[in-house]
Amino acid sequence: MLNFLKPMEWAFGHLSVDMGIDLGTANTLVCVKGRGIILNEPSVVAVKKGTNEVLLDGMAVGNTAKAMLGKTPGTIEAIRPLKHGVIADFDVTEKMLRYFITKVHEGRHWVKPQVVIAVPVGITPVERRAVIHSAERAGARRVFLIDEPMAAGIGCDMPVTEARGSLVVDIGGGTTEIAVLSLAGAVVSTSLRVAGDDMDEAIISHLRRHHNLLIGEQSAERIKLTLGSAWPMKQELSMEVKGRDSVSGLPRQATITSIEIREALSHPVRLICEAIRGILEEAPPEIAADLYDSGVTMVGGGSLLLGLPDAVSDHLGLPARVGSEPLSAVARGTGIFLDKLDVFSKVLATEEVD
Repeated sequence: MLNFLKPMEWAFGHLSVDMGIDLGTANTLVCVKGRGIILNEPSVVAVKKGTNEVLLDGMAVGNTAKAMLGKTPGTIEAIRPLKHGVIADFDVTEKMLRYFITKVHEGRHWVKPQVVIAVPVGITPVERRAVIHSAERAGARRVFLIDEPMAAGIGCDMPVTEARGSLVVDIGGGTTEIAVLSLAGAVVSTSLRVAGDDMDEAIISHLRRHHNLLIGEQSAERIKLTLGSAWPMKQELSMEVKGRDSVSGLPRQATITSIEIREALSHPVRLICEAIRGILEEAPPEIAADLYDSGVTMVGGGSLLLGLPDAVSDHLGLPARVGSEPLSAVARGTGIFLDKLDVFSKVLATEEVD
């Protein structure tokens, strides 16, 4: 029986589409060779409360599930199965991955693709194995893991394989990944559990404390995108925000300004700047000299916060810029990595090469 299954698995594997996956706390992106980014959906799953049963045969995954956040009835729960870049719910993550893999293959459930997944640099061996097992149980025939900063550097076409230092900062939803890259490896790196979600939480806390207004995650994200900044704007903005009064419990609205939102975001922004400074202080002197010229390259959704390059540059005294197509840089990097496994194999952990 086993001898029969192996040729079948080989055949299914070679009929599958190999893919690179940026498995993020906020969003999951899938990159396929020759086609680029073909999927970009929130890492959210709607399940029946008290169970891990996904609603509507997987239809409540991604965009559909995110629309349910904060609006579900008592029998339904919209959850994020990843917290701070690592798997918090093994079963739901597996089902989410299976949904995405099947969607890429247009509904074919028997596929066995080869998969490269980007992971935070700070995760433990146990957490790495959890990612591998989730992907294998979701249908992958072979799984490679690559650190997110390396994937971002590859995706931004930085000289990561040369004997030259490059500093990349990936600000995602759950973590900020910071690394100095050289010769296809990370010279120094860190994973800071402060990122886009913490910015949203800072806005929620600010409105609760200063306006007695309760809002949800999606409202906070809209405020961040509309008013959020890390550096003074040429023209400050304001907007009306609707929520629930924390005293009366009734719906109402309040007017908020970009100045107060910038103040609310100052703490997570400062923590990110300090973490980058810490990595720079650890870097060898020769690489530090390279970084003086090349500066800081930022990617991820958090890098799009208005004025963040100015704030980072002011804090560090180095040039800072947002990389090309920052939202998809990590996913693009996984796709290039998959296409050039022979070149980049040295950045794999030993157990993933064997």
